[in-house]
Amino acid sequence: MMQHAFLDAVRAVDLVTRTGRVRRIRSTYIEADGPNLPMGGLCEIETTAKGRASLAEVVGVNEDSIVLAPFDGAAATFSGARVTALAQSDGAPVGDAFLGRAVDALARPIDGGSPVAATARGSLDGEVAAPMQRTSPKRVFETGVRAIDGLLTLARGQRVGIFAAAGVGKTTLMTQIARQVGVDRCVICLVGERGREVEAFWRGLPAQARARSTLVAATSDQSAAMRARAGRYALALAEHWRAQGHDVLLFIDSATRLAMALREIGLAAGEPPTIRAYTPSVFAALPRIVERCGAVAGGGSITAIMTVLSETNDIDDPIAEMMKSLLDGHILLSRDLAEQGRYPAIDVPRSISRLAGAVAEPAARAAAMKAVEALSTYESSRTLIETGMYVRGANADIDRALELRPALLDYLRQAEDERTPYPVACERLASLIGART
Repeated sequence: MMQHAFLDAVRAVDLVTRTGRVRRIRSTYIEADGPNLPMGGLCEIETTAKGRASLAEVVGVNEDSIVLAPFDGAAATFSGARVTALAQSDGAPVGDAFLGRAVDALARPIDGGSPVAATARGSLDGEVAAPMQRTSPKRVFETGVRAIDGLLTLARGQRVGIFAAAGVGKTTLMTQIARQVGVDRCVICLVGERGREVEAFWRGLPAQARARSTLVAATSDQSAAMRARAGRYALALAEHWRAQGHDVLLFIDSATRLAMALREIGLAAGEPPTIRAYTPSVFAALPRIVERCGAVAGGGSITAIMTVLSETNDIDDPIAEMMKSLLDGHILLSRDLAEQGRYPAIDVPRSISRLAGAVAEPAARAAAMKAVEALSTYESSRTLIETGMYVRGANADIDRALELRPALLDYLRQAEDERTPYPVACERLASLIGART
């Protein structure tokens, strides 16, 4: 048995150094005549800096050349530079050594700490669980945010999107949930954000929340290869902990910028552009990212919260529309509510949790449905009400909406540092609805 293991190890050693030369350099990609590697293979590219090579990933394979996406940019590379294939490792480093650490997409520390000494490795591309290996939702995912827990109840293992335009509080809502949520592990993936926001998010977490969390960040100034890899690496970390039976919360902020990075790589690889120049590989990658999350029969779960940049009137955004179809629910943030200072700015009538009915108690769901109905009725009658054309007593539904509205607005408004336990949120909503119906 030992002899067979030794022979397998010997066979796995690559005794040949495979190389090639750079043919063409563009701002976002490099074309080389070799080495002959499959998609996803890693290479080192010679640079003008003495003793320093640039790391790149194979994103396209042609008949007589390969297309490389450099992780650190192509500025220091030159035509004719030597391209050397790296020994293919078994995935990326994962494990508990990453708890409390902030790293980049290559697992290098960005928090000023020492390199992470990880012993386990996980696949960047993972394995999507078969449909019958998944488990039906059984437990509530408690966020501590009343508008979500009371009206848009989530389940552990649910995949949900926070849809919003820039500047209406989606990152603030993410931070609030990360501080308050009760999970075993939390993986925070920030893609395409400003460096200042990455630092503020991480330092803004209390010590207790940071101790169970890992931050994976690729800022807006970094290459598309780094931004795309950040999402894959965050998923690898989350999958590792789920396989150990842990309940994991995965944040991806934002799925839109992740799609943009994939588009940039796809265009560099020669893929044809489709709607809004998104390439076919983008529409193949997003479903896989979503399906890698969820609860599995082994007992662990990955609850995914992904932000999506979306203007409320932009119905032609292919990423927003696709993510709505893939996810188990969506939470829409309203600019109008944000401008009124009503935070979190969740547009409850236009949001939905597709798993709420499976985990919430019937009484809690009934109260939530009445509250949503009242909010929707007011919005549809807003013009009549605000112009003074509506007379009380003319419509019982509108009268009920007017009666409930002040208490509902107070219920929905919540400070960033205020946490409401799930049972309290449900009891308060039921009391509010029952006292006025």
